[in-house]
Amino acid sequence: MRKFLSAIVLSLSTTGALASGAGEIPPPIIQCGGSFSSFVDRMKDLAVSRGTDRTTVDRFFASVRQDQRTLGADRAQGIFNAGFVDFSRKLISQNRIDNGRARLNQYKSIFDSIERQFGVSRGVLVAFWAFETDFGAFQGDYNTLNSLMTLSHDCRRPGLFQPQVLAALELYKNDDFSPTNTTGAWAGEIGMVQMLPRDILESGVDGDGDGHVTLKTSAPDALMSGANMLRKLGWRAGEPWLQEVVLPQGFDFMKSGTHTKLPVSQWAAMGVQPRNGAFASGGLQASIFVPQGHGGPAFIAYPNFDVFFEWNQSFTYVLTAAYFATRLEGAPVYNAGNPGAVLSGNQMKALQQKLQARGHDVGAIDGILGSGTRAAVQKEQARLGLVPDAWPTADLLNRL
Repeated sequence: MRKFLSAIVLSLSTTGALASGAGEIPPPIIQCGGSFSSFVDRMKDLAVSRGTDRTTVDRFFASVRQDQRTLGADRAQGIFNAGFVDFSRKLISQNRIDNGRARLNQYKSIFDSIERQFGVSRGVLVAFWAFETDFGAFQGDYNTLNSLMTLSHDCRRPGLFQPQVLAALELYKNDDFSPTNTTGAWAGEIGMVQMLPRDILESGVDGDGDGHVTLKTSAPDALMSGANMLRKLGWRAGEPWLQEVVLPQGFDFMKSGTHTKLPVSQWAAMGVQPRNGAFASGGLQASIFVPQGHGGPAFIAYPNFDVFFEWNQSFTYVLTAAYFATRLEGAPVYNAGNPGAVLSGNQMKALQQKLQARGHDVGAIDGILGSGTRAAVQKEQARLGLVPDAWPTADLLNRL
């Protein structure tokens, strides 16, 4: 997912790490565990079997070491349990907005080129740039190869990280990766917008024309590479992603959430109205979100919003980034209303246990308000005659 608040975002980003880490975790390519030196030998043999000469492979792995600090960071990921309103207010300070708009001016020609080539809106890229590394100020100080090899050897998620080692080797062969000097986040993300090696290999763009893709020091390279990756993930040029709305009295909150996508015209016919401006045209499908209950802010999410989840799996992080992007492009501050209180981690676990006991699939009992828990909450709220807005409350917990 970055020091200060960035430490929170780092944890989020690496939990659902950029595109290569999203979705199902693949099986390992080679056996994990055992002695680390034996594992290095197995990785070397794998690299040679895939076409890299032994001399290059030996040079690439010569300095690699197991990194206990990486394992500590991986094990220390805590439960993320903040509501959208508090989280967004902490991340979207006036200073961050001012800095973001300054970057929009500073790199205007780059953003113009990005929108022509890739169709990705400038506010979206600046939002990720701000949240991932505070515009490059906090990119992480973990040796990337050591971290990737450590996590590849560790048997928790080796299938996620072993392909990243091989991708880093390809970058090394192109003189775009240093085994000793390339640093980044503990889970292997590199550069100003924190991309994994395989994403750099597949989507990296030489934005400044120096013949290399350098995401740590070149803003044009980082921004254009990020845009290229978003385009490959399905970003649709010229379309919006998020807009604040006002819901009518008597709105059916069972229709809120990611599971319901309707044409914008149908939402409008129900009385949903944009708080500012007009709805997008073109018959787009969209969902309605009330991220902190029916008393809090409400948004309509267009198809491009789904692409944010390919960058990160946390709903609160994604919604905050998407909203910040709209602010950078002129949207006003949302109407916070009267958002629901946030349950503690232990309360959330207790709620998940009760939901599971009633036959709902909430996934792991982890205290995290994920999509499965939201869906189960919404169904139980409807059964109990509560407003089915998918926001867990102490009242619901007590009733269950």
